[in-house]
Amino acid sequence: MSEPGTFSFTLVIAGADLSRPDVIDGLYEAGCSDALFGTRGPVQLGEFDRMAPSLAEAVTNAIEQVESVRPLQVLRVEPDELVSATAIAERAGRTRESVRLLIEGKRGAGDFPTPVAWVDAKTRLWRWSDVARWLREAHGEEVSVGEGAEFLAALNAALEVRARVPGLGTPERRAVAKVLRDDVDLLSA
Repeated sequence: MSEPGTFSFTLVIAGADLSRPDVIDGLYEAGCSDALFGTRGPVQLGEFDRMAPSLAEAVTNAIEQVESVRPLQVLRVEPDELVSATAIAERAGRTRESVRLLIEGKRGAGDFPTPVAWVDAKTRLWRWSDVARWLREAHGEEVSVGEGAEFLAALNAALEVRARVPGLGTPERRAVAKVLRDDVDLLSA
């Protein structure tokens, strides 16, 4: 067993008003005394500084505790690793123009990671872990990926599947289950 460390992360939470005293009392009784609960705009958050042997244990334990207070449900874990070109520039210590040239293949090694989403016709999003890995491998730049970025990306994908599947019909649920069974052997990797 590894030495415990303190892990900081934020849970995005839905299901009940976090300002209600009975909800806050329930969270405290569930073991969430190491978190601050509040809102950022309309989004409800639990900001944790949790001691645990690993990030995975810290986050999954926090999710279980929050969700033991009905009807709370965790929607995702932040920091989210989706980044715009501007965020890439900030995290990599580059100018926005330098990043634009890397993305377009007009500078650097080429083969910049493929965006994972388009917000609109001009705004694309990438996974920071993919970009950081590319900067390291193609340019020898050491940039911080953030602890557990791959784990958090996978966990957020699982939380997204969990949130979306109840709204699907039976054929669609079967298709999602088939992909998960056929393409992802989660425990033997």
